[in-house]
Amino acid sequence: MKRILLLIITVFFIHVCNAQNWDINALKEINGINSSFATGYSKVISRTEPYLAVGIPFLLGSYALMEKDSGLLNDAIYIGTSVAEAVVVTSGMKYAIDRERPFDRYPDLIEKRVSVSSASFPSGHTATAFSLATSLSIRYPKWYVIAPSYFWACSVGFARMNEGVHYPSDVIAGAVIGSGCAVVNVYVNKWLNKLFLPKSDFKLFKY
Repeated sequence: MKRILLLIITVFFIHVCNAQNWDINALKEINGINSSFATGYSKVISRTEPYLAVGIPFLLGSYALMEKDSGLLNDAIYIGTSVAEAVVVTSGMKYAIDRERPFDRYPDLIEKRVSVSSASFPSGHTATAFSLATSLSIRYPKWYVIAPSYFWACSVGFARMNEGVHYPSDVIAGAVIGSGCAVVNVYVNKWLNKLFLPKSDFKLFKY
């Protein structure tokens, strides 16, 4: 029994070490792309994330209120709350896990190209980007919405790695969390509709 337990522990640590090696090796390659185009693109894309994540649902909601368009207001609330959920989840996980940034742990391997203060895991930028992209795609399932939305979200993930502030695993986790929040929020809003607005014409989410 002791030998089996020892074998399991050994295999586990080998797997963890291999995963860590893949994480830093992949990041080293992406961070090493330091052409003027790549670094400039990363800088611009990374900085668009908060403006688009907040701005799109805000503008949709503002326009819906001006036009008294309840359907568009439904969409704005759904998209905005999906992004907000991603922010809350990632912030909580960052605090709980407190993973060291790659440029701090590997200063000789990773070049930091932007200042950050919070923990590394998961990537908050990527989470909100994918939450926005997924919620937009759910509400407007057209190729001209889906393709640019996800291209932008993937670009945000690449930018955060190219800038040296996130591991690939941070970005992957952020993408999963963000997309998951958008999907789960569909069912959350359905439940809220039934709970608080059973006889109202206004719905938090159309279904």
